[in-house]
Amino acid sequence: MPKIKPVSDLRNYNEVLRDVTIKEPVFLTKNGRGRYALMDIQDYEHMRATIRLFSELSKGERSAQEGGWISADDVDTSLGLL
Repeated sequence: MPKIKPVSDLRNYNEVLRDVTIKEPVFLTKNGRGRYALMDIQDYEHMRATIRLFSELSKGERSAQEGGWISADDVDTSLGLL
């Protein structure tokens, strides 16, 4: 279950930070609406790496659609494996 707290709870930020764990962010609300998310740095780094990976995969797919695919033999040749 998500941990949701009003942003005013940051007055006692140690308690709020204690609730932040790996894979369990704390969501802060302002005026009754979701506003901020506090997450463990490990989760943040994993999320950023995932976004970069998907971005690179998307570039590769676009390149293949526009320029065509190359054969496995061509890859082996370009890597000096044949």
